Amino acid sequence: MESQTIVWTKENCPYCVKAKHMLKTKGIKFEERNLSNGEWTREQLLEAAPNARTVPQIWMHGQYIGGADQLEQYFEDHDMWVN
Repeated sequence: MESQTIVWTKENCPYCVKAKHMLKTKGIKFEERNLSNGEWTREQLLEAAPNARTVPQIWMHGQYIGGADQLEQYFEDHDMWVN
């Protein structure tokens, strides 16, 4: 099973900043795939998530989570906000 967390982002995206902050706060290491720096393309994102229309797009443990709001819901559903 894939245990890596992947976050597709772009520059100047407040939801991307929010998602990365939530992951960092919980000590979750992630690979950032930034569409703004030319290393990753929108086509590559769409291969991974054909219906993606916004960023961030997040995967955890090989499971597609969605965007920042869905990540927040995932944390709530899994009691990850409890210290």
